[in-house]
Amino acid sequence: MTTTWTQATVPTPALVIDAQIVRQNIARMASYASAHNLKLRPHIKTHKLRQVAEMQMEAGAVGLTTAKVGEAEVMSELCEDLLIAYPPVDAHRAAEIAKLARKTRLTVGLDSLLAAERLSVAATGAKSEIEILIDLDVGFGRTGVQGPKAAAELAKQIDALPGLHVRGLMYFPGNVPAPGPEQSSRLAAVESILGDAVIRFREQGTSTEIVSGGSTPTAFQTHLMRSTTEFRPGTYIYNDRNCIEAGVSTIDDCAGRIIATVISTSVPGQVVLDAGSKTLTSDRNGPNPDCGYGLILEYPDAEIGKLSEEHAQVDISACGTAPKLGERVTIIPNHICPCVNLQNQVWWLDRDELTAVTVDARGLLV
Repeated sequence: MTTTWTQATVPTPALVIDAQIVRQNIARMASYASAHNLKLRPHIKTHKLRQVAEMQMEAGAVGLTTAKVGEAEVMSELCEDLLIAYPPVDAHRAAEIAKLARKTRLTVGLDSLLAAERLSVAATGAKSEIEILIDLDVGFGRTGVQGPKAAAELAKQIDALPGLHVRGLMYFPGNVPAPGPEQSSRLAAVESILGDAVIRFREQGTSTEIVSGGSTPTAFQTHLMRSTTEFRPGTYIYNDRNCIEAGVSTIDDCAGRIIATVISTSVPGQVVLDAGSKTLTSDRNGPNPDCGYGLILEYPDAEIGKLSEEHAQVDISACGTAPKLGERVTIIPNHICPCVNLQNQVWWLDRDELTAVTVDARGLLV
């Protein structure tokens, strides 16, 4: 017997993805890339779905970005040009990358000679070729070689290693705020670093075929960093409350929404939902960390103030009307990417039809 699910009957908590909004988000980013002669290599960390990656490729993406080799293995079934934007220091991961590089074009972002040496050993053993982007820190301070001179020196060393070839640079402008008074000066500072690195690479004969940036908050300003040849936003595909609070999307741009049920109204001034940290994650909102753990669309004045594994405690003291026991509500989470990774399946909403879709690359941490 086949069950036809609707948003009113789907078992909760449920992560529902609106296909029409996904299509709009894909089209908007593809249009921007085309207008500014930029190559788009979206990061699949947000959706982790083959079918969404196929939609991105069909819209003109030159390739895909992953964080881990497990994700790259999944996406290699539909994409022949993959970037792993994560440094593979351990021998096991290096070996898996070298194996995958035998069947698809694979580029790896890294910031150390040790990572490159281990990839070189693995590539030589597997008789494969691995391409490299030097990860350059432009201010975020997470990973990345410190400065253009160090980046050029590392590139020169890596190009001398068997099985490896430097293809250019990668960077993450996570330190650049969303559109506002500070963004232009921060973008100019990033471009100054990139421009210096590109000159140094070219002077020593190192390829600058790719200068790859990424970040949804800066995606539509990528052209202001003129050295950039491609960009790799991820969250834009679904968007979330972080994007809303940062001013880079609206509620109508948010394709991923959690349907939850009110399971308790016993404590005065609060209701409890069946979507705890195992659904919404414990991520606070980046631009507005005091706004709770998600936006309840039907009750925007409510605040999801506390999460445990299976419970969301919602303060409703500012609401004119209170949610009723058994009522369903719709939540835009703070950070959609880890929410997807918590789900074995999402619910794909297309023209009023709701279909369960397995999250292909869920939980691939290696």
